[in-house]
Amino acid sequence: MQQDIVKRLVWSAMLAGFGAIASIVTTRVAAMAYRRVFDEDPPE
Repeated sequence: MQQDIVKRLVWSAMLAGFGAIASIVTTRVAAMAYRRVFDEDPPE
């Protein structure tokens, strides 16, 4: 039973970590695309 809880906690931590990384990468790619299209920094 305790091993199942640990597995769920690890799974939740992995989802949160990968979600944060994906969000950062997506923001950077979108900013790069915006700069190429409009030749200026994106709005904040």
